[in-house]
Amino acid sequence: MAGPTLGQHVYKEISALAPGEFTWHPERQPRGPVAVIVSLNEQLVHVYRNGVRIAVSTCSSGKPGHETPTGVFVVLQKDRDHRSSTYNNAPMPNTNRLTWDGIALHAGKLPGYPASHGCVRLPLKFSALLFDVTHLGTPVIIADEHHFPMDVAHPGMILSGYADQEFEDVLATLEPRKHPSDWEIDDGYPITSMIASAYDQKIAILENDREVAEGPLIWDGEPLGSHVYVLKGPHDAAKGMHWEALTYSGSDGGLHDLRRVRTDKAFSEVIKQYVHPGMIYVFTDLPLHPDSRSGRDFVIMS
Repeated sequence: MAGPTLGQHVYKEISALAPGEFTWHPERQPRGPVAVIVSLNEQLVHVYRNGVRIAVSTCSSGKPGHETPTGVFVVLQKDRDHRSSTYNNAPMPNTNRLTWDGIALHAGKLPGYPASHGCVRLPLKFSALLFDVTHLGTPVIIADEHHFPMDVAHPGMILSGYADQEFEDVLATLEPRKHPSDWEIDDGYPITSMIASAYDQKIAILENDREVAEGPLIWDGEPLGSHVYVLKGPHDAAKGMHWEALTYSGSDGGLHDLRRVRTDKAFSEVIKQYVHPGMIYVFTDLPLHPDSRSGRDFVIMS
């Protein structure tokens, strides 16, 4: 059985990339949190750091009958020398695991079309570079289309109105907490994610793959759409929080969406206990139900 496609770093327009080719320009943004967007229609993986695209690679997603699930994922586990427990101990170098039932980003063969059993295969060289910049909790959006991220400064805290004292309180909470990209390998901090569901009119807080709190969603009653926001940290000039918006499924995201939603005062206090730089906040019109979020994974299935 042939091994993974080695891959080649090239200087080309993205639309001209051939199977196995990729671009890699980390110097465009040397620091900051990473987010990954997998575009199934393009068979391309886009990598952003601090909102700037630093890399694009060709990929091979799931073949008919084994389609790669779309939705919002976080990196749950990293294993540079992983082997499949399902498919004859097949090597899966530089694995970024997205679900516990087998979906991952890893090196593999790239024939130029969807050919995997559900994973997203990458060129070997690119998978090694990507492995070095991702971290536990890195958001991975798998969608039919690719949308560029946007910077958003929300005047106020996560889900309530603006108040100077509120900003100072939350700033004091954030300061001692590291972004997951700065964690040491043995750090055991949980990764926080929030999901706002218009269907259930609720907000759920998850630590890693476990729901730890739930509160009311208060909003204008219109569909929320499909958006992902990554908390970058405080925005001193705006006296608010600095977010990176990763819109998917053809929705238009931005400041307007963050202003539409809030919760009651009691649950705002609960949120403050869990928030940290690098947490992700997801809007969805789907129910908070095992059919749309698997039991042990943080996944919003489109």
